[in-house]
Amino acid sequence: MTHSGWRLVTAALLGVLVTPAVALPAQSSPPPVTKRAAAPKASFEQLAQKARDARAAKKLDEAIRFYKQALVIRPSWTEGQWGLGTLLYEVDRFEEARDAFRRVAEEQPNDGVVLALKGLCEFRLKNYDRALADLKGARALRVSVADVASVSEFHTALLFIRYEKYENAFEILTSFARKGEDSQAVIEAFGLCTLRMPYLPSEAPVEKRELILLAGRAGFYTSDGRRSVAADLAFEELLSRFPTTANVHYSRGLYLLRDDPDLAHEEFRTELRLFPGHVPAMLQLSFDLLKRGDHAEALAFARRAAEVEPRNFAIYNALGRRLLAAGETDEAIKALEQGAKLAPESPQMQFALARAYARAGRTEESARARAEFLRLDKAARAMMTGPQSVGGTGAERHEDGPRTEEVP
Repeated sequence: MTHSGWRLVTAALLGVLVTPAVALPAQSSPPPVTKRAAAPKASFEQLAQKARDARAAKKLDEAIRFYKQALVIRPSWTEGQWGLGTLLYEVDRFEEARDAFRRVAEEQPNDGVVLALKGLCEFRLKNYDRALADLKGARALRVSVADVASVSEFHTALLFIRYEKYENAFEILTSFARKGEDSQAVIEAFGLCTLRMPYLPSEAPVEKRELILLAGRAGFYTSDGRRSVAADLAFEELLSRFPTTANVHYSRGLYLLRDDPDLAHEEFRTELRLFPGHVPAMLQLSFDLLKRGDHAEALAFARRAAEVEPRNFAIYNALGRRLLAAGETDEAIKALEQGAKLAPESPQMQFALARAYARAGRTEESARARAEFLRLDKAARAMMTGPQSVGGTGAERHEDGPRTEEVP
């Protein structure tokens, strides 16, 4: 199926043929009563053509009605299901539109546009699990229509925020910032992401709105990964207004990490002083300390994080790497295997396991973990947009990247 635009002009159907009047014979007595022939039913082809005419005339309700009639005659008409779905989407009948797109997706399983539109319908119906699955699937297939791609990417980012996949959301939002798209919706999304608040914009507390917008502006200016005057000023205002709010110091630390690692280090420690159970700050400090050669404190932070969040696979990645650096290879393998059980689709875990197995001389297991890493990393990069999708090898990104969360 080809798409001429995401609001495809679909077939619409018009009325029933009318039988012309019959002239009465010239006689004084009434004609004999005869049974009138039924009006002939419109054919599929007639309905399809009239559907196109109705859509072109912007008679959407008529188009929808006749589309449905045509599909009764020919349920396998995939193009008709697509057209019906787009019309229903335009008039906000999302449940019906979702069902139409589902039927198209069954016939066109590799069409990213259809899957994206189905996911957007699920989002509007508040079926967020199904929406995220569809939108992630559409990203993997690639969405060939620019308008649909932009809308589906943004909603994917919103769902990543809601499900606490903040790093993944940030990577997507970065693409909007690079294009200069600083609409209020984009700024709000950046704010929720920067503050690590697991809400959709419509769910965010009203009293937090000013905070979210300030944080969003700071996040927007950090999207190019480099330090700038605009970002510095935005964070200064945010810190002056909300110096003890969760994740403000942590997000500034992430911003400073590349250009001023010492100041970033202090920001992470400030976050921990304010919020002693802040696991992301612990992990960032653990990464930083490991690079500085302080294996003991790096290991202490990783162990502390594991105590706070024993089901967080990223912690076992950090803990395993610290143990490996400290020469405790067997304990490192145990930690990494635990992390791999928690996140079997994580390329980071498989990469770390391959190294640990190699260090222990377990060659076959190391080769299997390496092969699994390559498979998962390829799939993850295919799903990503933004900085992580280009440049460097997967091993370099997963080993050395300052951010700690999983690529979807």
